[in-house]
Amino acid sequence: MNKMADGVKDTVDNVRDGANEAGHRTEARAEQEKRNVAGDEMTAGDKAKSMVNQGKNEVQAGYDKTKRDVRDS
Repeated sequence: MNKMADGVKDTVDNVRDGANEAGHRTEARAEQEKRNVAGDEMTAGDKAKSMVNQGKNEVQAGYDKTKRDVRDS
Protein backbone atom coordinates (compact mmCIF):
# COMPACT_ATOMS: atom_id res chain seq x y z
CA MET A 1 0.00 0.00 0.00
CA ASN A 2 2.81 2.43 0.83
CA LYS A 3 4.44 1.76 -2.53
CA MET A 4 1.25 2.81 -4.29
CA ALA A 5 0.94 5.93 -2.15
CA ASP A 6 4.57 6.80 -2.89
CA GLY A 7 3.91 6.38 -6.61
CA VAL A 8 0.92 8.72 -6.47
CA LYS A 9 2.90 11.29 -4.46
CA ASP A 10 5.79 11.11 -6.95
CA THR A 11 3.39 11.58 -9.85
CA VAL A 12 1.79 14.61 -8.21
CA ASP A 13 5.21 16.07 -7.41
CA ASN A 14 6.40 15.46 -10.99
CA VAL A 15 3.35 17.21 -12.44
CA ARG A 16 3.82 20.18 -10.10
CA ASP A 17 7.54 20.44 -10.88
CA GLY A 18 6.85 20.08 -14.61
CA ALA A 19 4.34 22.91 -14.49
CA ASN A 20 6.74 25.07 -12.49
CA GLU A 21 9.54 24.34 -14.96
CA ALA A 22 7.33 25.29 -17.90
CA GLY A 23 6.33 28.53 -16.18
CA HIS A 24 9.93 29.49 -15.47
CA ARG A 25 11.03 28.68 -19.03
CA THR A 26 8.15 30.79 -20.38
CA GLU A 27 9.14 33.71 -18.17
CA ALA A 28 12.78 33.38 -19.29
CA ARG A 29 11.74 33.44 -22.96
CA ALA A 30 9.50 36.45 -22.28
CA GLU A 31 12.44 38.37 -20.82
CA GLN A 32 14.54 37.59 -23.89
CA GLU A 33 11.72 38.62 -26.21
CA LYS A 34 11.16 41.83 -24.23
CA ARG A 35 14.79 42.80 -24.89
CA ASN A 36 14.52 41.80 -28.55
CA VAL A 37 11.44 43.96 -29.08
CA ALA A 38 12.55 46.98 -27.04
CA GLY A 39 16.08 46.95 -28.41
CA ASP A 40 17.86 50.24 -27.89
CA GLU A 41 14.82 51.78 -26.20
CA MET A 42 15.73 49.90 -23.02
CA THR A 43 18.28 51.48 -20.75
CA ALA A 44 21.37 49.52 -19.83
CA GLY A 45 19.95 49.08 -16.33
CA ASP A 46 16.66 47.72 -17.67
CA LYS A 47 18.53 45.31 -19.94
CA ALA A 48 20.65 44.12 -17.02
CA LYS A 49 17.58 43.56 -14.84
CA SER A 50 15.92 41.65 -17.66
CA MET A 51 18.99 39.48 -18.15
CA VAL A 52 19.15 38.74 -14.41
CA ASN A 53 15.45 37.81 -14.40
CA GLN A 54 15.98 35.55 -17.41
CA GLY A 55 18.93 33.84 -15.71
CA LYS A 56 17.01 33.42 -12.46
CA ASN A 57 14.12 31.79 -14.28
CA GLU A 58 16.43 29.48 -16.23
CA VAL A 59 18.09 28.34 -12.98
CA GLN A 60 14.72 27.74 -11.33
CA ALA A 61 13.54 25.74 -14.35
CA GLY A 62 16.70 23.65 -14.21
CA TYR A 63 16.16 23.02 -10.52
CA ASP A 64 12.60 21.81 -11.13
CA LYS A 65 13.82 19.51 -13.92
CA THR A 66 16.58 18.12 -11.71
CA LYS A 67 14.09 17.35 -8.93
CA ARG A 68 12.01 15.32 -11.43
CA ASP A 69 15.08 13.55 -12.80
CA VAL A 70 16.27 12.59 -9.31
CA ARG A 71 12.82 11.39 -8.34
CA ASP A 72 12.55 9.28 -11.49
CA SER A 73 15.92 7.58 -11.05
